[in-house]
Amino acid sequence: MPRKTKENKESKLNVPLYNIKGETVDTIKLPREIFDVKTSPKLLAQVIRVYQANQRAGTHNTKTRSQVIGSTRKIYRQKGTGRARHGDIKAPIFIGGGIAHGPKPRDYSKTLSKKTKRVAFFSVLSNKLAEGKIKVIKGLEKIEPKTKRMIELLKKLKITNTLLILPEKIENIILSARNIPYVHVSSVKTLNAYEVLRYQDILFMKEALSELINNFLVKEDRQKIEKQGEILSKRKTTKKKA
Repeated sequence: MPRKTKENKESKLNVPLYNIKGETVDTIKLPREIFDVKTSPKLLAQVIRVYQANQRAGTHNTKTRSQVIGSTRKIYRQKGTGRARHGDIKAPIFIGGGIAHGPKPRDYSKTLSKKTKRVAFFSVLSNKLAEGKIKVIKGLEKIEPKTKRMIELLKKLKITNTLLILPEKIENIILSARNIPYVHVSSVKTLNAYEVLRYQDILFMKEALSELINNFLVKEDRQKIEKQGEILSKRKTTKKKA
């Protein structure tokens, strides 16, 4: 079997850059700090459990026999009837009575550390890239706010069940995608591992990648990417002293 060389790893980080006509206009290199992270199934399972638990309202409630409205009179005498002994009609054994050991309101929320969330998020993105499910587009902000235009673009890109990631809220993109049932629009700030896992294809706006780097990477990694001249649109320039 051929060995995995550095060149092979680098080539996997290169993805086509599309325009709003669905044409390939360039190639863009994704940062390895985000898109080349080892996937941990156990970590992803933990993140999914936490996210789903946090979606639960926890407002379920049942009434016990003391909370049910009704008479507290003993329904018949204790002895001499040949029947089982009973108290009042509100006992759980009777129809319309209270519920024994039923659910009560509770808080299901769980927490994860920032580092755990970040690693899980990066590993999901890395897995999507390895599957060839990540695409990058530029100039999408120029699209007409029409559902027809967005459907045409997605057909040209050959993607369905898509998570479209924006750098921020862009009204005409949201309007053009909101009536398409298999497309979900999200911004970088609200993005999480569970949301990425739910969709088959991921479509990034080019500007969203810059926001992703600025929001999720530590300063040292940002500076490294900046030196390599990758993606970051807002690079700081230092003037040399004369």
